[in-house]
Amino acid sequence: MLDLSFSKPSEVVKRLCDRLRTERLALDMTQADLAGRAGIAANTVSNLEAGRNVGFENVVRIAIALGRTKELESLFLPKLESIEDIKRYETSAKRMRVKRSPGLA
Repeated sequence: MLDLSFSKPSEVVKRLCDRLRTERLALDMTQADLAGRAGIAANTVSNLEAGRNVGFENVVRIAIALGRTKELESLFLPKLESIEDIKRYETSAKRMRVKRSPGLA
């Protein structure tokens, strides 16, 4: 399991990029193979594995092509540890924006 609690964003990116490359190689796929399955350019896969800026949709496409959609499903799930958390989540799901505090301008 990857503990990201005390990692810098750049460290998280590096670890995930390394994992992507390892997964691709474990499936015996070239960058071009993966790109073809994901419907993106091979240089996009190369850029992602190198940690260069790639659009989030391309990350999703690669995850789908690698059969890793379960991991995507758990991304940004709410932490619901109490009845109050559930009520707060249900209420916030109806809102479109966060209300500003009076002190912030």
